[in-house]
Amino acid sequence: MDSVKVYITNRQKDVKIPTGTRLLIRRCCHAVLDMEGMTGVAEVSVSFLNNKQIRELNLEYRNIDKETDVLSFPMGENGVYDTNQETGAKVLGDIAISVEKATEQAEIYGHSFSREIGFLTVHSMLHLLGYDHEVSGIEAMKMREKEEEVLAKLGLQRDSSYVLESNE
Repeated sequence: MDSVKVYITNRQKDVKIPTGTRLLIRRCCHAVLDMEGMTGVAEVSVSFLNNKQIRELNLEYRNIDKETDVLSFPMGENGVYDTNQETGAKVLGDIAISVEKATEQAEIYGHSFSREIGFLTVHSMLHLLGYDHEVSGIEAMKMREKEEEVLAKLGLQRDSSYVLESNE
């Protein structure tokens, strides 16, 4: 991947975003695109939400009235993406992460917030590139293998102790 521009917006005030989280998200996006062999310039938008906000999106776009950890809104299909006319970048889509849910899940699964945010970002990036674990068990397995491969390359494998230092 030549470059990826990741636009990150914090739309919630319930959870303080730890220092390094934005850099981690950018590294995850870049690592997925590298693994997938994408070339050129790409753009991705990531929004930090709370559980109420992501529940509203989940209801509006998926007709599911409950909070979830992450939602993906792909802008392309079959490897064809809209192009930002100003930058020439492929517009891959939008990612919405519930920071509240990520914090809860990190505690439940016994790993760091960084591992959870990394996982959610990688998972969502794969959705933006057309992967869908809900299609079949084989597709789910392929997606999980790719997720773990990227996370391991970033030092965020399941037994990782990667810790962020302070709060933004």
